[in-house]
Amino acid sequence: MAYSLKEQLNKKPRLASGHRLCAGCGAGVAINSVLRALDEGDRAVVSNATSCLEVSTFIYPNTAYEDSYIHSAFENAAAMTGGVQTAYKALKKRGKIDEDFKFICFGGDGGTYDIGLQSLSGAMERGHDMVYVCYDNEAYMNTGIQRSSSTPRFANTTTSPVGTESYGKNQDKKDLTAIIAAHNIPYAAQTTMYTDMRDLYAKAHKAIYTEGPCFLNVLAPCPRGWRYDASDLAEICKLAVDTCVWPMYEIVEGEWHLTYEPRKKLPVERFLEKQGRFKHMFLPGNEWMIEDAQKYVDMKWEKLLAKCE
Repeated sequence: MAYSLKEQLNKKPRLASGHRLCAGCGAGVAINSVLRALDEGDRAVVSNATSCLEVSTFIYPNTAYEDSYIHSAFENAAAMTGGVQTAYKALKKRGKIDEDFKFICFGGDGGTYDIGLQSLSGAMERGHDMVYVCYDNEAYMNTGIQRSSSTPRFANTTTSPVGTESYGKNQDKKDLTAIIAAHNIPYAAQTTMYTDMRDLYAKAHKAIYTEGPCFLNVLAPCPRGWRYDASDLAEICKLAVDTCVWPMYEIVEGEWHLTYEPRKKLPVERFLEKQGRFKHMFLPGNEWMIEDAQKYVDMKWEKLLAKCE
């Protein structure tokens, strides 16, 4: 489905201005973009796991969302959304509700990759007609920039600090999109805020209007945790894609499809050098870290290409 950026921007925003998200925060752009993918006139129930997104867009009784909004705990956002969708389905069958609603759940990587993974897995396996959107900023940003299983190797966080005895996080990032795809759901995809946003809009629309459980993993950089200037958000997203650190692809009914392939794959340091959390990798004697990071990205990229073939 072709998307016009002008048409999308002319839509009334579903996320109101005046929230308290940081300047240069990828989460706000991601959530606003996903909600813009709803067709004009359609209604949604938005649920949100405890996160920096939640505390910045909701203080009872006020919310920045134009649609119905529910705040859940860290660990049960997907289960709660599935329960609300089931109740809606039952009430509609009894004729007590006439309107049509879509059900969209937002969670950060802490509440998705880690604390809420069991809840998310259950919701996907049960087959609820809902979309779960992870805005992935690669750490527990709201509570102090602690590492999560989404945090990439070598990243400097408050719980994987760089020092004389440590070079940052020791483990590679968890491949959550592949894990969720293994639940045999009808649609799963990975995307970010790249250039004119068409990839994000198209995948969000497809996820919202595909019947059954769907999953979107959206890379959403964090200026505080990643340590970049607010104005660099778009460039960092572009570099993540063009270095293949964050490939854009979708899995439709079990079939893997690459939705973007760089004409020229950039070296990984182009992405790393824009962020303070990786600055130690460029110190003399740490060249091996960049080499290891490049080998890992190349290995993951080749495996992805093989799946998409």
